[in-house]
Amino acid sequence: MKFFHLSDLHIGKQLHRYHMAAEQRDILNQIVELAKREQPDAVVIAGDIYDTPVPSAEAVSIFDDFLTALSRIEPQLTVLIIAGNHDSAKRLDFASSILAKHKVHIAGMPPVLEDEFIDRITFTDAYGEVDFYLLPFVKPMYVRNLFAEEGLTYDMAVRRLLERETIDETRRNVIVSHQFYTAGGKEPSVCDSEVRLVGGIENVDVSVLFPFDYAALGHIHKPQKIGKEVYRYCGTPLAYSVSEAGDSKSITVVELAEKGSEPILRQLPLVPMRKVRKLIGTLEDILAGATDEKRHDYVSITLTDEVEAYQPKERLEAEFDHILEIRIDNARTRSLLSLEDENVENLDPYEAFCRFFAEMNGREMTEAEDELIRQVICREQEEDEE
Repeated sequence: MKFFHLSDLHIGKQLHRYHMAAEQRDILNQIVELAKREQPDAVVIAGDIYDTPVPSAEAVSIFDDFLTALSRIEPQLTVLIIAGNHDSAKRLDFASSILAKHKVHIAGMPPVLEDEFIDRITFTDAYGEVDFYLLPFVKPMYVRNLFAEEGLTYDMAVRRLLERETIDETRRNVIVSHQFYTAGGKEPSVCDSEVRLVGGIENVDVSVLFPFDYAALGHIHKPQKIGKEVYRYCGTPLAYSVSEAGDSKSITVVELAEKGSEPILRQLPLVPMRKVRKLIGTLEDILAGATDEKRHDYVSITLTDEVEAYQPKERLEAEFDHILEIRIDNARTRSLLSLEDENVENLDPYEAFCRFFAEMNGREMTEAEDELIRQVICREQEEDEE
């Protein structure tokens, strides 16, 4: 069996002030053409279809066109979709029963009632059956009525949901999941475009994925394994932050043979309409390097002139039509930043409370107190997201 592993489309995303609708339509069209060529049995999308819980009409239209194009491929393939942390689970679930009849399976919410279980889609090939488990983004608050446990964490929530399932380990099993997975405390490499919670509260250890032959993961924007080679983040199809400048984007193709054999993994490169570039140098050097190849890309510019340049913004905008930011980095600005760093220290809420607690009580927090404040901060952030 062969399937495409995608995630984090973030349709409707803006890169700084620029709308990316044209780039997203183009990259999704590339994926459709690759699907026509490769003939996968399924296309798996591991969450964050949209960039916001209430996507624009244009964003919905872009995704609708993508699904329509995939549905027209012959022989017909199956599309498996889960909700990510950016998606509205209920909106994504709309018409899911009708779409399932057309081989588009959508899982918006995880199980929340006793008689609900993780959606499972079964395929059959020459080697037998393959079960795909569709586990949307899980917050502890989603499943508190299902598990009457104090201090339910993200890790516990995912673990308890999987423990309820009867997974036949003699068959090939694939999980589609959108969480922040870590491997024994080791975190994946992240970009500036991901949403993180403080203190590692949202971490889920990959040990929960043990029953699965492949984990199609979403949430992290750089393609990489986490723990085992078969527990993979495929990354975004486009660069969504300056920190991704120079990154290569691709589709992960997974081929499953008989049970017990390692999946075969390949990367199919995607070519964006516009690259994200970092340009560093003097104003004159950067202007001299404004080739046709670069002038229409998204560019982050850092000027290193020690003497203030003449009309830098106007001259740069005359050469580059998608400037993300213009920064100054020279001896004078580094000196000013150094002075500011000596006077100001930015702390996240968890670190700030830890220091406050120690100063007021003359001791560090106990494990129980530490866990309590982490849960309080997590709950507040979840409410702010909503």
